[in-house]
Amino acid sequence: MRNLRLLIAYDGTDFGGWQRQPGVPTIQGCLEDAIARVMGERVRLQGSGRTDAGVHAWGQVANFHTISPIPPENLARALNEALPPAIRIRRVDEVRAEFHSRYHARSKTYRYRILLKPLCDPFVTRFVWHQPYRLDLKRMAKAASYLLGAHDFTSFCAAANARAPQPESKELDVPAAGRGSSDGRPKSEGRVRTIFASRLLWRPRTSMLIYEVKGSGFLRYMVRNIVGTLVEVGRGRLEPEAVARLLEARDRSRAGPTAPAQGLFLMNVDYGGN
Repeated sequence: MRNLRLLIAYDGTDFGGWQRQPGVPTIQGCLEDAIARVMGERVRLQGSGRTDAGVHAWGQVANFHTISPIPPENLARALNEALPPAIRIRRVDEVRAEFHSRYHARSKTYRYRILLKPLCDPFVTRFVWHQPYRLDLKRMAKAASYLLGAHDFTSFCAAANARAPQPESKELDVPAAGRGSSDGRPKSEGRVRTIFASRLLWRPRTSMLIYEVKGSGFLRYMVRNIVGTLVEVGRGRLEPEAVARLLEARDRSRAGPTAPAQGLFLMNVDYGGN
C-alpha cells in the first residue's frame, strides 16, 4: 500500500469549499472523482484543512493510500487531464505510510489580497477584496503586530461558534515578539493558536495590499475576521491597540466584519522537512 501526497492549487470561486458535500461541487469531491477515474479505485483524500466556499489555494496538501503502481509524475499529468481547469495538481510525491496531511502539519501560511484602487479590474475581481478607500498601512501594520504569539482567538472565530472550540486558512516590518493575554483569566485551549508571522506587503505597481499570516493553525473565518478588523484600523474606525484588547475580550461581536472569501489564499503548509 502506497501513501501519496498531492500539492494542489485551485480557484475556489465556483466551489462549496474543500470538504465533500452532497449536491455541491467541492475541491475534495472533484479530486476524489478524478482519482477514481484515473486509478480505478475509490480513495478517501485527507486534506491539510478545510478551506471555505470561495477561498483559493496555491499550496493545499492532501494524501491518500492506494495500491496503484502509477508513478507520481504520470499520476500528476493524468489527474490534471481529468480535473476541471480550476484545480491543478502541482506535484505528487510518495511519502511514508504514517504521513497524514492534517495531523503532521506544523504551520500554515495564508495570504489575503486587498486591491486599493478606485476601480477593480474585472480580471482580478475573483481574487481580491476591492477597497476604493484610502487605508493607513502603518496603522494596519502596527495592529497586525499584536497578533504575534500564542493567543485565544475567540474574538476572531466564526460568530455562530464563538462559544465552542473550533477545528481546524514593499514589506512593512512588524515587531518579532507577540503579546500574550495579561488579564489572568484562563484561556480556552480549543481556540488558542500561535501566530509566527503577521505582516503587510505593499505592491505599489499593482496597488495590491497583501496580509500574510503564518500560524500553528487557524479557526474557521479567523483570517477573514482579522483582515476585516485590520481594514477597520486602516480606515480610522479602530485604533491599532484595539487588537490587543479584542484578544483579551474573547468576544466576536467586538471585532471587525468578516472579509469576503475571494481575497483569501492558502499559500503553504509546512511539515518541517517531512
